[in-house]
Amino acid sequence: MKYKNLKTSFLNFCEKNKLEKNPKQLEIIDLLNNFIKPKKFFLNNLFRKKIKLGFYLFGDVGVGKTMLLNHFYDFCDMKKQRYHFNEFMIKFHDYKHKEKSNSILSFVQKLKDKHELIYLDEFQVTNIVDAMILGKLFKTIFDFKIKVLITSNTKIDDLYKDGLQREQFIPFISTFKDNSIQKELVIEDDYRKLSSSKLQRIFYPINEKNTFKINFLFRDLTKDRKHKKLTIDVKGRKFIISDFYDGVAKFEFNQLCNTNIGAEDYIKIAKHCSIIVILNVPYFNDDNINQQQRFITLIDILYEKKISIMISIPSELENIGSSKKLLKPFKRTLSRILQLTLPKKSLS
Repeated sequence: MKYKNLKTSFLNFCEKNKLEKNPKQLEIIDLLNNFIKPKKFFLNNLFRKKIKLGFYLFGDVGVGKTMLLNHFYDFCDMKKQRYHFNEFMIKFHDYKHKEKSNSILSFVQKLKDKHELIYLDEFQVTNIVDAMILGKLFKTIFDFKIKVLITSNTKIDDLYKDGLQREQFIPFISTFKDNSIQKELVIEDDYRKLSSSKLQRIFYPINEKNTFKINFLFRDLTKDRKHKKLTIDVKGRKFIISDFYDGVAKFEFNQLCNTNIGAEDYIKIAKHCSIIVILNVPYFNDDNINQQQRFITLIDILYEKKISIMISIPSELENIGSSKKLLKPFKRTLSRILQLTLPKKSLS
């Protein structure tokens, strides 16, 4: 049944899925309803109040940001597209590589032809190439009147904090704040942890006993599946999956996160896999920050694609450490690992 009212639709969704009707989430639903259908008041028209084209929802892990915007996105009857932020930027950089001049303008023109609304989940800026281009890119997106939904763990002013040449990122912050509604969602409970079950597939510590257990489960999962080496090609770069059994793959952590691969490779890997086993994840600290950043990106993409995982780690999940700079995004990663190690029907 298609509901005319977003709030009615969301309340029905909560009832159907036996979810708490949280007042703070309902407040976001009211804001989203007005975002897509701005109320027309006489005074607004008199003073020509600017209609906001962006909705930026941020907050801690597990408070329901993605759930809310997913529901809103599904409710909206318009030309629309959802992207993981990494996928969106890969799409832009690929286009820019092909188009030598006015690449931003022509990219956004083509975006406008197809979409009235784009939804970018898990917005985080970690590299200088993206940081320098985002201001101009989003100014053009707003100039073309494309509506933008964003979820993030970080408020706009703190994006790319302490990043190289951050002054070149400031135009994005100004542009996005000027054109967007920014709202923080604060809820004490992490709903993803509440959905935890006894069927989690996290193995610690890393020792002979747990290595045997995880390998035994892998053999059980793959006993009726055909084995082959799978070669993935990403822009001429070859990546070989040796332990691949018709959608089930096993990797050492170092294969995925201690080599020169990234989001594009992980997206391609996810396209071929339904279950991924990751062995020997290390403790994280400032000395292996690059590997930790790749791991964060990997888990984000596996979560977006709803790929189940099994994983071996050195200690309880909350005690595997983090570099100081990645403490905040890594909280989200830990919460997502809890989700990805549940039976697939629990992923949401």
